[in-house]
Amino acid sequence: MSQPDIDRVKDYLLDLQSRICADLEAADGEGRFIEDRWDRDGGGGGGITRVLTNGEVFEQGGVNFSHVSGDELPAAATARRPELKGRRFQATGVSLVIHPHNPHVPTSHANVRFFIAEADGEEPVWWFGGGFDLTPCYGNEEDAIHWHQTAKEACEPFGEEVYPRFKQWCDDYFYLKHRQEPRGIGGLFFDDLNQATFDAGFERCFAFMQSVGDHYTSAYCPIVERRKDTPFGEQERDFQLYRRGRYVEFNLVYDRGTLFGLQTGGRTESILMSLPPLVKWRYNWSPEPGTEEARLYTDFLRPRDWLGLEK
Repeated sequence: MSQPDIDRVKDYLLDLQSRICADLEAADGEGRFIEDRWDRDGGGGGGITRVLTNGEVFEQGGVNFSHVSGDELPAAATARRPELKGRRFQATGVSLVIHPHNPHVPTSHANVRFFIAEADGEEPVWWFGGGFDLTPCYGNEEDAIHWHQTAKEACEPFGEEVYPRFKQWCDDYFYLKHRQEPRGIGGLFFDDLNQATFDAGFERCFAFMQSVGDHYTSAYCPIVERRKDTPFGEQERDFQLYRRGRYVEFNLVYDRGTLFGLQTGGRTESILMSLPPLVKWRYNWSPEPGTEEARLYTDFLRPRDWLGLEK
């Protein structure tokens, strides 16, 4: 069985970060990412944060690479795997969130990551995680089908059961329990991917993570191109800011990556780059029935078989 090679994973992730930033800059047309290299306080790795603000299309976007290590996995990593408590670890990944100006362009998120946990005298335990998901304010079936079709294409070389499995996991994970609603229309989510859970060794698991990472911009950029010039006014902008509140709630309450970063003493500015620059909350509000805002809830914020695979 092939042995884990974190240096190869890091090389891929650094290249992925650069390629995604280049694709997003091309989609924006004017905005450019600034780069911020950082080291973790007290040692144990660091990262490269790239942020685009006030572009032509994107109000704010961040694409973060990190490689951190420590003497003991934090609670966010061992809560589901208590047998790993006390192991030293390395973790590396790319995580990104894009918040557009236009309410008709969805917010998107993607993440791919690799962990290895080691202890003297024992075999290392490693796993991959990641995925990508889409959060529209104004639902569009053409966009949803394209997003999920691209997600399916990322999974197809690894078996026909992979897309339905990780699509369902995404629907389950990106769910705000206190609101009883999904964050968006889903996509892919996977975690703890290794020889035990994917029936594959390091090479095939690594190849799957790469496929997910490589398909993100081909899933997102065509949607951006179709919707970036859609007219909008104050009503649509107001609803966008209201819906961004749900995004903030999920990231601060449930998101594993946010919790892991904060619990390992990560760089706060880079961890919280996922949050939108402007957001609103409103007490006990719901949209008027029959409006496009209401249609988001009735037609899009519910589990759907976007590709008709269950027929």
